[in-house]
Amino acid sequence: MARKVVNRKELRAQNDAAEAREKTKKAPKKSPQDKAAKTPKPKKEKVAKDPKAPKKPSRKKTAKESRMKAFWGVYNQGMKRLAMFEYSDKKAAEKKAADLMASSRTNHFIQLVKEPITE
Repeated sequence: MARKVVNRKELRAQNDAAEAREKTKKAPKKSPQDKAAKTPKPKKEKVAKDPKAPKKPSRKKTAKESRMKAFWGVYNQGMKRLAMFEYSDKKAAEKKAADLMASSRTNHFIQLVKEPITE
């Protein structure tokens, strides 16, 4: 069963027309004496805040990027780092992992580790 397509522009025009009719019915006719007696005061324009409007994101301080240095870490199955080697000594790290695997029955592996440089 197909749905009827709703034309939103027509509905909006009907709504606006209905509101205009209500305003003309409710607005009382003022006499010229009432207008002279009351002097209109300039109204301050208030900026209406939309309650559904999203808040502006607060500015966060950007963290200073620290320099990082790469190492090779030898880990066991429980992700415990057992040894650490310079990045250029990858062969030594692989050898250490192989020696640990041969000496114990658990697996050991190497993984790249980046740590901040302290000056």
